[in-house]
Amino acid sequence: MSQTDIQQKIASFTCLEQAFEHFEIECDSRFLNEYRTELMKRFNGYLLISKPDDWFSARRALKNAYCKVQRGRLDKHTRSACRGCTSCQRR
Repeated sequence: MSQTDIQQKIASFTCLEQAFEHFEIECDSRFLNEYRTELMKRFNGYLLISKPDDWFSARRALKNAYCKVQRGRLDKHTRSACRGCTSCQRR
Protein backbone atom coordinates (compact mmCIF):
# COMPACT_ATOMS: atom_id res chain seq x y z
CA MET A 1 0.00 0.00 0.00
CA SER A 2 1.24 3.46 -0.80
CA GLN A 3 1.05 6.46 1.50
CA THR A 4 -2.09 7.80 -0.19
CA ASP A 5 -3.73 4.36 -0.08
CA ILE A 6 -3.21 3.98 3.65
CA GLN A 7 -4.40 7.54 4.30
CA GLN A 8 -7.56 6.89 2.26
CA LYS A 9 -8.15 3.64 4.14
CA ILE A 10 -7.83 5.42 7.51
CA ALA A 11 -10.17 8.18 6.31
CA SER A 12 -12.75 5.56 5.33
CA PHE A 13 -13.11 4.24 8.90
CA THR A 14 -16.46 5.19 10.41
CA CYS A 15 -15.58 4.17 13.96
CA LEU A 16 -12.53 3.50 16.07
CA GLU A 17 -13.33 -0.20 16.29
CA GLN A 18 -12.76 -0.51 12.53
CA ALA A 19 -9.26 0.88 12.94
CA PHE A 20 -8.41 -1.61 15.69
CA GLU A 21 -9.83 -4.46 13.59
CA HIS A 22 -7.98 -3.39 10.44
CA PHE A 23 -4.65 -3.07 12.25
CA GLU A 24 -5.21 -6.35 14.14
CA ILE A 25 -4.92 -4.83 17.61
CA GLU A 26 -6.92 -6.32 20.45
CA CYS A 27 -8.56 -3.86 22.82
CA ASP A 28 -10.98 -3.72 25.70
CA SER A 29 -14.36 -2.46 24.46
CA ARG A 30 -15.19 -0.85 27.82
CA PHE A 31 -11.90 1.05 27.74
CA LEU A 32 -12.55 2.05 24.14
CA ASN A 33 -16.01 3.39 24.97
CA GLU A 34 -14.73 5.34 27.98
CA TYR A 35 -11.66 6.90 26.32
CA ARG A 36 -12.82 7.09 22.69
CA THR A 37 -12.32 10.85 22.30
CA GLU A 38 -8.84 10.86 23.81
CA LEU A 39 -7.81 7.86 21.69
CA MET A 40 -9.06 9.52 18.50
CA LYS A 41 -7.23 12.76 19.30
CA ARG A 42 -3.97 10.94 20.02
CA PHE A 43 -4.23 8.69 16.98
CA ASN A 44 -4.97 11.63 14.67
CA GLY A 45 -2.15 13.60 16.30
CA TYR A 46 0.34 10.80 15.66
CA LEU A 47 -0.87 10.58 12.06
CA LEU A 48 -0.29 14.32 11.62
CA ILE A 49 3.18 14.24 13.18
CA SER A 50 4.47 11.46 10.96
CA LYS A 51 2.49 10.64 7.85
CA PRO A 52 2.17 6.84 7.69
CA ASP A 53 3.76 5.43 4.58
CA ASP A 54 2.62 1.84 5.06
CA TRP A 55 0.34 -0.40 7.11
CA PHE A 56 2.97 -0.92 9.80
CA SER A 57 3.60 2.76 10.48
CA ALA A 58 -0.15 3.45 10.69
CA ARG A 59 -0.54 0.48 13.05
CA ARG A 60 2.32 1.82 15.17
CA ALA A 61 0.52 5.18 15.48
CA LEU A 62 -2.64 3.47 16.74
CA LYS A 63 -0.69 1.24 19.14
CA ASN A 64 1.18 4.25 20.50
CA ALA A 65 -2.07 6.14 21.06
CA TYR A 66 -3.64 3.18 22.84
CA CYS A 67 -0.59 2.62 25.03
CA LYS A 68 -0.22 6.31 25.87
CA VAL A 69 -3.82 6.53 27.09
CA GLN A 70 -3.40 3.29 29.05
CA ARG A 71 -0.19 4.46 30.72
CA GLY A 72 -1.73 7.85 31.48
CA ARG A 73 -4.27 6.15 33.72
CA LEU A 74 -1.62 4.50 35.91
CA ASP A 75 -0.51 5.88 39.26
CA LYS A 76 2.53 8.08 38.67
CA HIS A 77 4.03 7.31 42.10
CA THR A 78 4.22 3.54 41.73
CA ARG A 79 5.91 1.40 39.16
CA SER A 80 2.81 -0.48 38.15
CA ALA A 81 2.73 -2.22 34.80
CA CYS A 82 0.35 -1.37 32.02
CA ARG A 83 -2.72 -3.60 32.50
CA GLY A 84 -5.18 -4.60 29.82
CA CYS A 85 -3.03 -3.16 27.07
CA THR A 86 -2.30 -6.11 24.80
CA SER A 87 -0.18 -4.04 22.47
CA CYS A 88 2.14 -2.42 25.00
CA GLN A 89 5.81 -2.63 24.08
CA ARG A 90 7.00 -1.74 27.60
CA ARG A 91 6.46 -5.15 29.21
